[in-house]
Amino acid sequence: MKGLFVSLEGPEGAGKSTQIALIRNLLQEKQIPFMIVREPGGTRIGDLIRNILLNPELTEMTQRTEMLLYAASRAQLVEQKIIPALRQGQMVLCDRYVDSSIVYQSIGAKWDLDEVIAINDIATGCLKPDRTYLLDLPVEISQQRLLSRQAEKDRIEMKDIDFHLRVREGYLALAQEEPERFRVIKATGSIEEVFEQIADDLRKLIEVHYK
Repeated sequence: MKGLFVSLEGPEGAGKSTQIALIRNLLQEKQIPFMIVREPGGTRIGDLIRNILLNPELTEMTQRTEMLLYAASRAQLVEQKIIPALRQGQMVLCDRYVDSSIVYQSIGAKWDLDEVIAINDIATGCLKPDRTYLLDLPVEISQQRLLSRQAEKDRIEMKDIDFHLRVREGYLALAQEEPERFRVIKATGSIEEVFEQIADDLRKLIEVHYK
């Protein structure tokens, strides 16, 4: 049986890591075999690339270099982890995937969209998630949450406010283009309220796929 591929997307501070932990609990309760991965990273090679991508000191990194590094990390993750897990019938839960590259490297950074899509089609073999949960959050709230962390911002988080506004608009545009795959989750509520929005849909998805 082919597994189920689910991704979580959204801006920094949207609470993806927290929601993934709650989804993990749900999958364990339902005894669904699963694997959780993150981007960039998720493999030994990918984690080395992640350290380069998020290093705040590497301000000279060009947009093309950034795009190719993300794609390289993703290619390793897909081939080494995601595809084997799906073939085994597992549910793969991915913290960011191709949609992040489209909105951050293309729409946010104003890079050529067709080029970003073409590179990522090569990296993933055109593998798409069955479901994508977009944790939508106004940029002002996202920035406030980042400030409250009192941690050093990474290279992406240091981008200006206009960049992050374009990212949010890009995400919502993608969701509108692919309503069958995307579910837009209002991430302004409590942790429990956000999770229930995800869980209501995910339970139905699991029942259909693993019946």
